[in-house]
Amino acid sequence: MRWSRMATRYNWMADTDSKAFEVLIALQRKMSGGDKLACVLRTSAMLMALSEGNVRQLYPAATEREIFLRSAARRLDRETMIRAYGWDPQESGT
Repeated sequence: MRWSRMATRYNWMADTDSKAFEVLIALQRKMSGGDKLACVLRTSAMLMALSEGNVRQLYPAATEREIFLRSAARRLDRETMIRAYGWDPQESGT
């Protein structure tokens, strides 16, 4: 199955023209493994920054540590937060 049909079938990038999607896939296929990894890491960093920005808006008086913990609690389950950071999101109002 062509990527553009698969994207449409599963509603991936539904707002993107199939030809543009094919160009995107062709460009990604030409990327080295290192370039692909770098792209993933940049995207991950951007998402973390967006999450932290939202936490800063919701909790303007929060310390940097609290911002970090509240952001991490969005990605990790409660038990992991307690075990890894000694911080319970439920007790902290998250």
